[in-house]
Amino acid sequence: MEPPDARAGLLWLTLLLAGHSGARAEVHVSVPPLVEVMQGELITLDCTPREHPEHYVLKWFLVDASGTRQYLASVEPQGAELLRTVHSSRGRSPPYKLDSKGRLEIANAQVGDEGDYVCVVKAEPAGTSEATSSVRVFKTPEATDVSPNKGTLSVMEEFAQEIATCSSPNGNPVPQITWYRNGQRLDVPIELNPKGYMTSRTVREASGLYSLTSTLYLKVYKEDRDANFHCASHYKLPSGQHGRLDSPNFQLTLHYPTEHVEFWVGSPSTTEGWVREGDAVQLLCQGDGSPSPEYSFFRLQGTQEEQLNVNFRGNLTLERVHRDQSGVYGCRVEDYDAGEEVQLVKSLELRVAYLDPLELSVPEELYVFLNSTRTAVNCSARGLPAPTVRWTKDSVTLADGPMLPLSSVTFDSAGTYTCEASTPTVPLLSRTQSFQLLVQGAPELKPKEIKPVSGSSWMEGEEVVLVCSARGYPEPKLTWSQRGDTPAEPPVEGKGWTSSSLKVKVTSALSQEGVSCNASNIHGKIGHVFHFGSVAPQTAQAGVAVMAVAVSVGLLLLVVAAFYCMRRKGRPGCCRRSEKAAPPSREPEMSHSGSDRPEQTGLLMGGPSGGGRGGSGGFGDEC
Repeated sequence: MEPPDARAGLLWLTLLLAGHSGARAEVHVSVPPLVEVMQGELITLDCTPREHPEHYVLKWFLVDASGTRQYLASVEPQGAELLRTVHSSRGRSPPYKLDSKGRLEIANAQVGDEGDYVCVVKAEPAGTSEATSSVRVFKTPEATDVSPNKGTLSVMEEFAQEIATCSSPNGNPVPQITWYRNGQRLDVPIELNPKGYMTSRTVREASGLYSLTSTLYLKVYKEDRDANFHCASHYKLPSGQHGRLDSPNFQLTLHYPTEHVEFWVGSPSTTEGWVREGDAVQLLCQGDGSPSPEYSFFRLQGTQEEQLNVNFRGNLTLERVHRDQSGVYGCRVEDYDAGEEVQLVKSLELRVAYLDPLELSVPEELYVFLNSTRTAVNCSARGLPAPTVRWTKDSVTLADGPMLPLSSVTFDSAGTYTCEASTPTVPLLSRTQSFQLLVQGAPELKPKEIKPVSGSSWMEGEEVVLVCSARGYPEPKLTWSQRGDTPAEPPVEGKGWTSSSLKVKVTSALSQEGVSCNASNIHGKIGHVFHFGSVAPQTAQAGVAVMAVAVSVGLLLLVVAAFYCMRRKGRPGCCRRSEKAAPPSREPEMSHSGSDRPEQTGLLMGGPSGGGRGGSGGFGDEC
């Protein structure tokens, strides 16, 4: 089929020659030489006589594959209207249609609608003219699919092997497929080549669409083990546009021989290969061959190999490793495709570090006497590598080395001593052992100084708390020379000290005697006397007490007088000294001994003589 532009040029040339030869074809037709649409869109073909004759007949033909014209439709003016007739739709659905302007409409364009549509215009007596419009229908292919080779490809193969097959189905026109490795396009020929080539196959589906498949063949290398491959479908679009659909990436499974072997300790270890006794130790062996080869582990016993394990993981685990497992271990990679120059056996030396429990030359509780000398404690530490030893007390380092000298022992020397052994080259490998030092001796006493609360001397009756602290071993007992209140929680002097307190009242007698506290244990006794010096009397307090007693007596007399007056209220002239009345008849006098409450009698009589009003000495004038 000739290109549309060439056909259009021949058509215009034919019309030009026909007019030049004197023919009557003076009518000219204008059609779009090329119409491009996507599948499913509407195609509109316009055919217009440029001279606008009064009467003409316009016919549409479709040129089939054999070159025969198929009569489709016609248009003929009828007055102001157009007579539009569709003669054949060739079984198409929906059928062809002519719009109000006589244009041929092809709805829901399909690939089968592609072809040359010829418009023939016959206008008498102007003659006949025709033009061809080529229709192209484009269809985007479906998603590009790739099927990689699932097998194992050997790099030792000398010829190209099948890599993958790429499919770009149901497109129009036929797409193109290209291959990529790590994003770079592979320039491979379509001819057979030992390094690589590709084959393609195009299938026209029943729908008229095209499906393209491409198969890639390459010679693979070890470097391709991590390469990403994919393919892409390139397709055309109307107006000279292009599209591209990429497939997912895929990788290959390759077989290549071992070239290098590594063997190392996978568990925490030092640079010298030391591991801790009791840990789980992993020995890892790794060859760079693919697929993973078989690994065999062994231990050298002199010149003999003691087989330990065989697996495909390259992993040997020693659970709770013991010092006896120190030695040389080996790994062998069983790869028969490897070259003779490749070293498939590797070895390493495993060193198991250990530290035995520490041993002290003294028991857990060491008793020494106060001020003793030439005492030493030894800490024995055995391990590999050789440990370092130091002595501490309360986190303070006392000595470096296994020997701890104890000289000029005091009570302050008592406490917990710790021997620490560690291996600097093996982290976290350490042990400790402690003993308690108990210093025996007569007590030491520490009294708390006392001072008066106010002034420079103590006051009579003032309270004071006396405190004594003592230390020694066995723990001393504290006693007081006086009795008093003892608080429930006496103050504590410090570690190793015991305290006692006593609350007393200061008196002149206590000041002269003093108060002593004593501390004693089986080794001796020590005491201290608290002195108060001069004690001032509380004079101000005594005067206040006397005054209070006098006021109380006066109030009592007033109460007695008022009570007596109330009892004599009914008798005339009682308690009225201003009235002159005859004294009442007196009762016979009773004899009183001089010892019968003279104080009361004197208070109730009118005068000191004991006589009543008028010197009678009776009760007639009592108030």
